[in-house]
Amino acid sequence: MDQENDQAKDQQEDQPKDQLEEFILREKAKIVSETAKAPWKELERFYAQGTLILVSNTLDLVEVGYTISIDDADQIKQWMVTGLIAKNFDQQAIEWEKDNADVWTVVIRPWILIQEPNSKN
Repeated sequence: MDQENDQAKDQQEDQPKDQLEEFILREKAKIVSETAKAPWKELERFYAQGTLILVSNTLDLVEVGYTISIDDADQIKQWMVTGLIAKNFDQQAIEWEKDNADVWTVVIRPWILIQEPNSKN
């Protein structure tokens, strides 16, 4: 009887964890479904408004989007300090303008995350 109670208790404790994992997976899947390539020319005005965030190719765009969506301030700050995400990237913007480039995008309000198209995403 005690063993059955322990198993039932373990299952109840696992339910919130499973629900959280399912929620995270659904949120990441939503971000994946909203990720698309866009011409840099269409994004220039958002850069001028300061709403674009450049994501390093060493990071997964979906993971960054999820992290921003849950407002994980510590992780976001770490990425900013190490230059893995940036709001100011004038030289890159000039190159994309010149090359008529497309970039990966995903909207995580109020931001638009962008990443070079040769990334793993």
